[in-house]
Amino acid sequence: MAAPPARARADYDYLIKLLLIGDSGVGKSCLLLRFSDGSFTTSFITTIGIDFKIRTIELDGKRIKLQIWDTAGQERFRTITTAYYRGAMGILLVYDVTDESSFNTNFADIKNWIRNIEQHASDNVNKILVGNKADMDESKRAVPTSKGQALADEYGIKFFETSAKTNLNVEQVFFSIARDIKQRLAETDSRVEVWGLVSLPCQN
Repeated sequence: MAAPPARARADYDYLIKLLLIGDSGVGKSCLLLRFSDGSFTTSFITTIGIDFKIRTIELDGKRIKLQIWDTAGQERFRTITTAYYRGAMGILLVYDVTDESSFNTNFADIKNWIRNIEQHASDNVNKILVGNKADMDESKRAVPTSKGQALADEYGIKFFETSAKTNLNVEQVFFSIARDIKQRLAETDSRVEVWGLVSLPCQN
């Protein structure tokens, strides 16, 4: 079960921890850099182990502090990555729309990542599927939008196509999952408050 949000802080109402996962080279670090710093680089530098950025956003009148962890996609770092599943409140599964192997080696890759989530993350973690590099020429596209949507529908999760280069849907992806998590946490808080009130008469 995910830890409850930190409360009563001066600078935010909710602290939400997100995790970016997916194969190496799909653009996880570029998405994070675009969202956190508003920048983009064409230089490909492999993430070693794990990195993170922080950005605070306004959402439905609340200040949400997003702590976003960027993981390495290579097999040799996956044992490091699994430790970060446990604290994640939301997970973004990222693939490259121009690289079918990052999405579908007989549906192995994204489905393997989903199995990792089921094994290592909390049961109520929010998930979202992201097809990155959607700015590329259609002649280079290897994964149709319909295929990404079909897989998202299969697992009952939201789906976006993004481009870190052009900033297509980058804000929307992070805001969407943050809103869903905030709503889940708010509902949990409400239930805790109700049960707290019910139990008060029983206390000495």
